[in-house]
Amino acid sequence: MIPNKILPLIHIPLLLLLGLLILLQIGTGEYPISIKDTLASLLGIGLPEHDFIVNTLRLPRTLIGLGVGASLAVAGTLLQGITLNPLASPGVIGLNAGAGLTAVAGIVWLDVPLDWLPWMAFGGALLVALLSYRLAWKQGLSPIRMVLVGIGIAAICQGLITVATLSGNIRLVQQASIWMTGSLYGRSWEHFWPYLPWVVVFLPLAWLFSKQLDLLGLGDAAASGLGYRVHIGRTVLIGIAVALAGTSVATAGTIGFVGLVAPHLARTLVGNKHAILIPTAALLGGLLVLAADFAGRTVLAPVEIPCGLITAMIGGPYMIYLLLREWRSA
Repeated sequence: MIPNKILPLIHIPLLLLLGLLILLQIGTGEYPISIKDTLASLLGIGLPEHDFIVNTLRLPRTLIGLGVGASLAVAGTLLQGITLNPLASPGVIGLNAGAGLTAVAGIVWLDVPLDWLPWMAFGGALLVALLSYRLAWKQGLSPIRMVLVGIGIAAICQGLITVATLSGNIRLVQQASIWMTGSLYGRSWEHFWPYLPWVVVFLPLAWLFSKQLDLLGLGDAAASGLGYRVHIGRTVLIGIAVALAGTSVATAGTIGFVGLVAPHLARTLVGNKHAILIPTAALLGGLLVLAADFAGRTVLAPVEIPCGLITAMIGGPYMIYLLLREWRSA
């Protein structure tokens, strides 16, 4: 366990790095703006020609990236704590695919307003979570079985997504295809405001349940012996994880592996106590998504690489490393 006096030495550099990345993200583009002028515009004292670019075009994209990264990271932290499985994450157990399926169906078949997508994605992710949990339960929750069930359900959802994209209106299919790559491209205040309440409510709620996650880490028998109602508590925690992951997928598409990588990096830095682990994972998740988006916009500019592809290129090898480590320690 990390002593409290050491925590600022971890969190302050992360916050400073995040602040710098936010300024770079907002200031970089076809029309570059210096860090000084970007900060001035954010404070409302910038040049008029910068205000529109900074506050209307680039700020909502950056805030959505920050929220999505933090939410996916915290959702992964919850799922790993619930299942006692270091490989659990919204993507691995199928939540992203379930949310993606209902969101794509909403876009392609129903042409629903943007305000509806978070609710539809939440419903899809919740259905997958409950199904995975039920199928993985056999005289107790099997972490490996839950991952395998999640992978199977995700494959089914991806198949149905393909059916939807092959059978819909070409304009809506094109919109859904861009969205499915996991990108912050074109994200505006119109996308930000429906998403904001989910972040504001469920991120703090996840932190408030940190003690319950610590109890689950002791095992079901020990947690029950201490008076914790394991099944009810686990259901509530799954609901929080589903809300964070599902609405993030609805807002920015399937940005994979953030919920796997960020909790592991956070655990390496601060240990397993969830009251500290959850905010650390949130910071690292925001950093990962913003860094991936910044790299995608700048490496091959003016061509933009979706940030979901970059996180997949990082997260895929990392998951293989984790699998090999688990296999060797088994």
